[in-house]
Amino acid sequence: MLMIGKKAPEFKATALVGKDFKDVSLSDYKGKYVVLFFYPLDFTFVCPTEIIAFSDKAAEFEKLGAQVIGCSVDSKFSHLAWTEVPRDKGGIGEIKYPILADITKDIARSYGVLIEEAGIALRGVFIIDGNGVLKSATVNNNNVGRNIDEVLRTVQADQFAESHPGEVCPANWTPGASSMKADTKGSKEYFAKVAK
Repeated sequence: MLMIGKKAPEFKATALVGKDFKDVSLSDYKGKYVVLFFYPLDFTFVCPTEIIAFSDKAAEFEKLGAQVIGCSVDSKFSHLAWTEVPRDKGGIGEIKYPILADITKDIARSYGVLIEEAGIALRGVFIIDGNGVLKSATVNNNNVGRNIDEVLRTVQADQFAESHPGEVCPANWTPGASSMKADTKGSKEYFAKVAK
């Protein structure tokens, strides 16, 4: 089982980047946050909604110094074929981040999201900091799509906490909202400020 605060498993695989195939590894992004998300299969149903939503928010992640990377057990050729199908016909069109082809299933397995008997991944999303340390991990049932705005908010909160030692982000924290000091006095000050 992966542990928050520990090194994330290294990976290297061929990815579809634009319309090209390139080898991509976690270490390629040293110094940047990585949002690695797994989805079950190409040419399915919930998956394109998430892939497109991540692509639509890619620039916002990039502003935070975060690279989105998608991953499924499909081949690079399947990824390419899916991008060539228009969105209004069930395809995903142009995607603004790499999509890994985990045909060996090693990446999904190392991140603990592989359903062995089905040979597909669960909907896992892993936020990894610039030092390769796992900051956040969430896994959804395959019939429930993820909220990409929440993934973005979590990156923002992780980065805030990292740059403000001793402070924590309370529930529903967003940039500009009050944080609190991680001690009894700080907690009381926070609740006095936000109490209605």
